Amino acid sequence: MKLKAVFFDLDGTLLDTKKDLAVAVNHALAGASLPTRDEAEIERFLGNGIGLLVRRAAGGDCTNELFSSLMTSFTDYYFSHLWDFTRPYGGVPELLADLRARGLKIAVISNKRDEAAARLIGATLPGLIDLTVGERPDIPRKPDPAPVILAMDELGVKKEECILVGDSESDVEAARAAGVPFVGVTWGYRSRETLVSRGAVRFIDRPEELKELLSQVEL
Repeated sequence: MKLKAVFFDLDGTLLDTKKDLAVAVNHALAGASLPTRDEAEIERFLGNGIGLLVRRAAGGDCTNELFSSLMTSFTDYYFSHLWDFTRPYGGVPELLADLRARGLKIAVISNKRDEAAARLIGATLPGLIDLTVGERPDIPRKPDPAPVILAMDELGVKKEECILVGDSESDVEAARAAGVPFVGVTWGYRSRETLVSRGAVRFIDRPEELKELLSQVEL
């Protein structure tokens, strides 16, 4: 296989965003006089976009009216505090720089809103990403393969010429649906066991291990 591109998830894979997300969620919950959540609970709710994050945090009795109010409060706060605490995981900037030096194209495929993903990358990983595909009205979120297919089209690569690296069930399923090899990271928001249960077979425990994995002839 001639690898030409590496696709990465964002939250839990390249960036540790959970603190800023937890603060924003609890800001919205407190404003609605709802019980707040601890960071571990918020982490379990991550991976399927902010709509599901907010709905899960609000609990089972969240009406449409309440949900709309919470989303407005969450979005207003979060977009003003995107990187108060968010940082790349150790070794991530160096990995991305190395991959680019090898001539590989780098894309981020995130269930975070497109604008937020682009702003975060610009602030925390400047000059290291060729393409960002975030949540957009016309593109379904992962686990739908549409954003992966869009990234392939935009970068001009075939499914056998790229891999997807991520930390969640939606990443595993999007990669499989798109016919793209998947590599799981064990430092993210889901356990290795959770990803194995969805079919993941390749893992890295540190960002630098991806370079060794990519040196293999077959993925």
